[in-house]
Amino acid sequence: MPTPVALLSLALAAAAFDVPPVPARLAPHLPIPALLDTIQIREWKVPWENTRPRDPAVARDGRIWFCGQEGNYIAVLDPRTGQFRRYELEPSTNPHNLIIDQQGMVWYAGNRNGHIGRLDPATGKITRFPMPDPAARDPHTLVFDRTGKDIWFTVQQGGFVGRLTMASGKVDLVKIPSNGARPYGIWMDSKNRPWFNEFGVPKIGMIEPATLALKEYPLPDPDARGRRIAITSDDKVWYVDFKRGYLGRLDPNSGKVDEWMVPGGKYAAPYMLTVDHKDRLWFSETGKQPTRLVGFDPRSLQFTEAVAVPSGGISVRHAVYHTPTGSLWFGTDANTIARAQLP
Repeated sequence: MPTPVALLSLALAAAAFDVPPVPARLAPHLPIPALLDTIQIREWKVPWENTRPRDPAVARDGRIWFCGQEGNYIAVLDPRTGQFRRYELEPSTNPHNLIIDQQGMVWYAGNRNGHIGRLDPATGKITRFPMPDPAARDPHTLVFDRTGKDIWFTVQQGGFVGRLTMASGKVDLVKIPSNGARPYGIWMDSKNRPWFNEFGVPKIGMIEPATLALKEYPLPDPDARGRRIAITSDDKVWYVDFKRGYLGRLDPNSGKVDEWMVPGGKYAAPYMLTVDHKDRLWFSETGKQPTRLVGFDPRSLQFTEAVAVPSGGISVRHAVYHTPTGSLWFGTDANTIARAQLP
């Protein structure tokens, strides 16, 4: 197990550590709660240096699977013991994102060689599902639909959003017409429709699964660059504007967009975004070091005080919320896998 240490500077990010809780108090202009909660951040140092561990997912047995994007591997962490296990991928796969199905199979995006892969943890066997169009060269972020039968995914540089039917392996691709659209983050709404950022242009997109028809929603500022997306229980669509330093909300019924500048301001570069079971939004500010974790309550329209990632983080690109434990899991470019226990 990692050993407890004090908060580390970015220069010490390479050391193994087990970080003590870091307090996250409400910002000074907000009412002080009766009982002051804290966010507890703990990090596990990944044993393979400079491999960009990222995009973890929590398995039913509590283990944490993640991608080694620069190391061409899929790995699993047992947070109870601190032990890691690594599964090798072929060179130039550069896995970008992974998700775990109900049978425990690990599905990953082969970002540099145009496929989605399925890893059987019991045998180590990998099954590849290549893209039917070579232009869809870089599968990016995956999400299960609400039936658990299909995987929707973005293809950033290729400019597609795709659907993989898991039972047959069939892949459907929808070309996004805007030049340089760069489809990026993706999330399902309650009607089983995928919503996604168009990171290269000021738009949010949605696809109707039955027809594969695309609908796009323009963002009001031409400089807006939404990078990650999340949907609350009321089907409002939220995004972080990486370029301008805003958290935004799109009402799909009216097309109305509201925005709030994040605590770090114009150059905060908000990146990771997810939502918890209380409908609170959580995102990372990566524009300055250390990277910070910030929450936002849609009911009060207030941000929490930003909390620094103890290792420095460098960049936190994606996170998942695990409802049974009330925790966020994310990878950092400081070569750690991290858990933030939320209040």
